[in-house]
Amino acid sequence: MYKSADIQQRLVSLKSLLDRINRSWTKRDAEQLILFFVDIFPKLLDAERCSIFFSEEKSDDIWLKFGTGLKEKEIVAPKDGSLVGRSITSGKSIFRGDLDLEEGFHSKSDQNTDFVTRNLLCVPIQSLVGAYYIGAVEILNKKSPTGFTEQDDILVRKVVKFLALSIENNRVADEMIQISRGVHDEITRNSKKFNNKHQFIFASSAMRNVVDMANKVGPLPVNVFITGESGTGKEVVARMVHEHSEDRRSRPFVAVNCSSIPDTLMESEFFGYEKGAFTGAVSSRMGRFEEAEGGTLFLDEIADMPMAIQPKFLRAIQESEGIRLGGNKVHHYKFRIVSASSRSLKEEVKKGNFREDLFFRLFSIDIKIPPLRERREDITPMALMFLKEVNHRFNKKVAGYSKEVLSLFEQHPWPGNVRQLQHEVERLVALTSDGDTISIDSCSLVSDIKSGDNQVGIELDSFSLPLHKKQTEIRLITKALNKTKGNKIQASKLLEITRQSLHNKIKLYNIEQD
Repeated sequence: MYKSADIQQRLVSLKSLLDRINRSWTKRDAEQLILFFVDIFPKLLDAERCSIFFSEEKSDDIWLKFGTGLKEKEIVAPKDGSLVGRSITSGKSIFRGDLDLEEGFHSKSDQNTDFVTRNLLCVPIQSLVGAYYIGAVEILNKKSPTGFTEQDDILVRKVVKFLALSIENNRVADEMIQISRGVHDEITRNSKKFNNKHQFIFASSAMRNVVDMANKVGPLPVNVFITGESGTGKEVVARMVHEHSEDRRSRPFVAVNCSSIPDTLMESEFFGYEKGAFTGAVSSRMGRFEEAEGGTLFLDEIADMPMAIQPKFLRAIQESEGIRLGGNKVHHYKFRIVSASSRSLKEEVKKGNFREDLFFRLFSIDIKIPPLRERREDITPMALMFLKEVNHRFNKKVAGYSKEVLSLFEQHPWPGNVRQLQHEVERLVALTSDGDTISIDSCSLVSDIKSGDNQVGIELDSFSLPLHKKQTEIRLITKALNKTKGNKIQASKLLEITRQSLHNKIKLYNIEQD
């Protein structure tokens, strides 16, 4: 039997895997594989052209979509009345010559493709999982005067087995992608119920206004901008907006932290790229704009979006279209944008760090989340909810809080806001035995008060240089982020390191960011 924490971890891992499948597999990858066979068969048999037909078991039609010189035209052939239909129905190869002197489906097809069929070899493609045929390979105009031979048939049948494997894999993979998207949405909903239900607990009128606003704008086709300090729960409110849109809640919610993407990767992250677009692009990948199709694109820390990408970003959302790196096909977008920032975007516009036209494009409805210290009546209800959830996740039975702990909670300034409260509860539950009440002696907030400026818990008697280095970096990074109100670009300048280096250290030391 799996414990609830194990199930949760498995759900998170599965969600991550499904995200990677959705982003790495594209329809173009499957088509390129079929086109490889279209290209190789004529070379193997010294012929002019190849066509690959597909057939459904219960359909009377056969579809030709991949063929030499077809140029994305799709031709429908009848099972009854065509040579390819006869091959699929009978399961036998067909050799024919002098077809340029006969009337039939092949002559009608020639008119659509500006081609003349003189001879052909048609080999059926048998399903690997059932006693039926899923299509056929038709090779046209062998250059030899004798035409196609039985040896040609034997060779093609050997290769067709690999083609059948590719087609079946493509069909299953395509179905898996469709299923995975549904599972992805279901996992996201279940994960929210499991992990985030407590996030909606509140007693203050300030948070009631936030929730009411999210519920009100959810069904409307407007962009939403959310402001609030780090850790206040901006993504949670963004998900509320998404869930209250009947048209979008069954579609993807794609979250992007603009501060965590290196400047050089920003364009490929949003627009995607084609195979070979740059070194390391071994396959095509859709961008975040395509991923969010029909749903919501959540842009966290939008103020950290580099100026270089802002004009392209603005054009993409104005025109609702864009092109992948290395490609020429125009992809059309349809999604809602919910953006968030821990600092004033208006101030960033005044400073010249953010385009004014992009600001007005994003700034339709503003939702401001107050910090936890300004809604202290929410602290105890949230702490109790966290306790219930963490007990369940850790498979523990901690009885509750002492009055001293709850009193300390309500008086603490909570610079890390809701996330800091959640992590403090997790720590206390881990340190408290089943059946016991959480005492103030276990609370790290007391240690913070006693140690004054030493809020990272450094062991002052330790001679460990790595430990002191780590704690000093945590303290200075935290201090710089507080001074710049979460602005990583300005914080990195204060610390005299690059923005990417700052991001790496924040991730390494698990420094809290919303």
